[in-house]
Amino acid sequence: MTSSDPRPAPLQDLASRALGGSVMWASDELFAPRENLINPAPPAFDPATFSGKGKVYDGWESRRRRTPGNDAAIIRLGAPGSITTVVVDTAYFAGNYPPEVSVEGLAAEGYPPAEELLGGPWQALVARSAVAGNAQTEFPVTDPHRYTHVRLSIYPDGGVARLRVLGTVIPDPALLTGTVDLAAAENGGAVVDCSDAFYGSPARLLMPDRARTMGEGWENARRRGGGNDHVTIALAGGGIPRRIELDTSYFVGNAPGEAMVSGVDARVADPADPAAWFPLLPRRPLVPDTRHLLPLAGDRAVTHVRADVYPDGGMARLRVFGELDADGRAAVAVRWWNSLPEPALLACCAGRWDIAGGQAAGWAADRPVTDPGRLPPTVRAALLGY
Repeated sequence: MTSSDPRPAPLQDLASRALGGSVMWASDELFAPRENLINPAPPAFDPATFSGKGKVYDGWESRRRRTPGNDAAIIRLGAPGSITTVVVDTAYFAGNYPPEVSVEGLAAEGYPPAEELLGGPWQALVARSAVAGNAQTEFPVTDPHRYTHVRLSIYPDGGVARLRVLGTVIPDPALLTGTVDLAAAENGGAVVDCSDAFYGSPARLLMPDRARTMGEGWENARRRGGGNDHVTIALAGGGIPRRIELDTSYFVGNAPGEAMVSGVDARVADPADPAAWFPLLPRRPLVPDTRHLLPLAGDRAVTHVRADVYPDGGMARLRVFGELDADGRAAVAVRWWNSLPEPALLACCAGRWDIAGGQAAGWAADRPVTDPGRLPPTVRAALLGY
């Protein structure tokens, strides 16, 4: 695909530690710690490695259960969102994997401790289903709601190497006020096109942390022909970019020689038309192993940005700091409001705006809304300022 024709964003692993996910609780983790479930790296295995508790596995493993029941783990997603696919990976667990699993979702307001989450309300996302050992099993999810936590249950016990919770980030509009990183994955930004990703995925550009090695950035192959490499990002929403960060940290002998950034507002122009794109940052030199913090001139709104690097090379992070415009804020607010499960909407209304349950329940029943003017007046005033 070409970056003049941005496609729908690929799914994000909402549970990944790279995005800030956390395994908050597990019923048991005697053989292998629960935190391994969300390690973004592929599972590894050394047949010669043992500890005082037994064979060392790169995953979460509970002891052999001698009483009724089953084991489970609760994961706080790094970024809340709608879940499309769950992947249960039992890599290297060949004789000690759970024969069945299930997955549930929960939408919580704030940051409650795990003990408060155990009682729910949990919503089934993946019914109790069979899995194989030493294999990846994908489960489609049809529930469109926004969830903040998932619970993986295994029956009755055993080991799971990785849990991938693939979906689309749905940010809380209350957290996107003022100047924010419109490109950040945790805010809903996503890579929708890339010319080449031979050495490293461009999705790494949008991670919330700083790269610690060259291997944590986007790197293309060495270009031997004409042209140049590029990446296109759909922003969290339509907005005004104010400054950009092009970070070449750890790219010492393979940073781009130059870069240019352009933008398009897909709400009023066709991104497939090359003439619709306009310059945000003129072509300029880049320095290896450096965070380039660069102001942007003008106040034109964009929904997508494209970074061209010349002729090729790697970058650690790309950030686009700016503000959502009025239409961008409204779109984010409407999407968030429509995606909340009813219990989460009721809790949000009560906790943020002291709105009685009966009134909030009526608003919940009136969804989905398409016009931001149909949002409840209290909600509209808090999120949109009118």
